[in-house]
Amino acid sequence: MISVQRSIFFSAVERYASLLLFFFSTAILSRLLTPKEFGVYAVVSAITSVFSASSQEFGGTSYLIQKPSLSTEHTRTAFTISLCLSVAIGIGLCLLGEVLGTMFGADGLSVGIAVAALNFAITPFSMTTMALLRRNMQFDIIAAGNLAGNFATAVVSIALALMGYSYLAPIWGMVVGSIVLGVFLIGKYGDLRIFRPSLAGYPEIVRFGLYSSSVVLINVFYNSAPQLFLARVLDFAAVGLYSRAVNVTQVFDKLVIQVISPVIMPAICAQTHAGKDLKRTYLHAISLLTVLHWPFLIVMATMAKPIIYVWLGPSWLEVVPLVRILCIAYLSLFAACLTYPVLVAAGSVRDALVSSLISLPPSLLAIFAASFLGVEAVAMSALLTLPFQAAVAIHFVGRHLNLNFVDVVLATKKSGIVTVCSGTTIAICASVIDSGVIGAVPGIFVGFLAAAVAWLAAVLAVRHPLLAEVSTPATQILSAVLHFVGLVPATATRGERDFR
Repeated sequence: MISVQRSIFFSAVERYASLLLFFFSTAILSRLLTPKEFGVYAVVSAITSVFSASSQEFGGTSYLIQKPSLSTEHTRTAFTISLCLSVAIGIGLCLLGEVLGTMFGADGLSVGIAVAALNFAITPFSMTTMALLRRNMQFDIIAAGNLAGNFATAVVSIALALMGYSYLAPIWGMVVGSIVLGVFLIGKYGDLRIFRPSLAGYPEIVRFGLYSSSVVLINVFYNSAPQLFLARVLDFAAVGLYSRAVNVTQVFDKLVIQVISPVIMPAICAQTHAGKDLKRTYLHAISLLTVLHWPFLIVMATMAKPIIYVWLGPSWLEVVPLVRILCIAYLSLFAACLTYPVLVAAGSVRDALVSSLISLPPSLLAIFAASFLGVEAVAMSALLTLPFQAAVAIHFVGRHLNLNFVDVVLATKKSGIVTVCSGTTIAICASVIDSGVIGAVPGIFVGFLAAAVAWLAAVLAVRHPLLAEVSTPATQILSAVLHFVGLVPATATRGERDFR
C-alpha cells in the first residue's frame, strides 16, 4: 500500500503540474486559433490517435505490465513488434493523407497527418520504457518525463501559433513533446538492450495483443468518432466546438483519472497475484471514485458559463450547453477506468473485447445519426450511449467478481449523498452569479470554495470510506513537515520512512 500511495503521489505531482500547463496553453491557443483551425487539429489528432494507441497495445504495453515473470527477451520482442507495426501504420497514414484530406474537405489535412505520423517512429521507444517503469512502480521517473514532454509541447505549440503556423502549431508541439519524453525516459532507464530486435516467444505476445489492441482500437475510435462524423457531415467549426466541450468536460480525467490510471493496472495485478479479493477491491475503488467524480461533474455543469467565459473567452460560449449535457452523461462512467484492468487481472482480456463489441457499435450508429441534426444532438446522444456502455461493462465485470446491481448501489450510496450536498450548494452560487450580484471571476472562486466546504462536511457526516484512505498519507505528510521545521523530533515510523 505504501508503494501504491507513493506512486499516486508522484503521478499526482506530474499531472497537476501538467494540468497547469494545459490550462495556460489552452487559454492562449484558444485566442490564437479559430474554432475551424482547432477543428482541423482535432481531426488529425483523432485519426492518428486511433492507430497509435492500437499499435502500442499490440506491442505489449499491458502485456509487459501484467506478465508475472518478465524476461529481457519478452521485452525485446514486444518492442520489435510495436516498432514494426507502428512504423508501418505511420507510412500508411502518410500515403493516405491526400485521400483523407479529400474525404473531409480540408486541403491541409494531409500535411497535418504527415507531421503527426512522425510520432509513430518515436512512441514505441518511450512506451516500452514507460511500461517497464510502471511495472516497477517507478512513477517518479515517469512523472518527471511526462512533465518535461508536456512543457515542451506547450512551449512549442504556443511559439509556433504566434508565428502563424495555424493548426500545425499544436501538431508540431505534440511531436517535439514525444521526442523529449522518449529521450528522458530512455536516459533514465539506461538499458538499451531492450531495443535490440527479437521475435523470440512472439506468439504469446501476439495472442494477448490481438485482444488488447482490439479493445483499445475500438474504444479510441469511439472517442474520436464524434469529431470525425461532425467534420464529414457538418464543418470543422462544429468539430472545434465539440472538441472544446469534451476537453472541458474531461477536466476531472486530467485531475484524477490520469493520476491514478498508470497505477491501477500494476496495482490490481499485484494484488491479484497476492491472492487479494478482487470484488472488494473493485467496490472500494468505485466508492472512492464516485465521491470525487460525481460532485466535480455537477459543479462543472452548473458553473459552465462563467468557467467558459473566463477560461476560453466569450467567443467560445457556444460550448456551454454542450458542456452541461456531456457532464450529465459522463456521470455514468464512474467505473470506466477500472473495467479493463479488472478484466485483465481476472484473466479475461477477451471479455474486455466482447464488452466493447456489444456496446460501442450501437453507440457509434447513434452518434452518426445525431451528427446530421447538429453538434448539440451529438452531445445529447451521449445521454443514451454512455449509460448503456457503463451497464454492459459492469455486467461483464460482475460475471467474474460475482457482483450484482445492489452491490454497486451500496458502494456508491454515500457518494450520492455527498454529490447532492455539494451540487445544491454550487447551484445557489451559480444563481447568484447569473443575477449579477457577483462577477464571474470572484463568483467562480466563491462557488468552488462553498462547494468544497459542503463536500467536506458531507464526507465527514456520512463517514465516507475516502476518509480512511487520506488519513494515513495526510498524517505522514504533516509529520514530515513538522520534522522539517523542527517542531517534533526527527524520528519516523517505518511507514513514514518508506513513504518519503
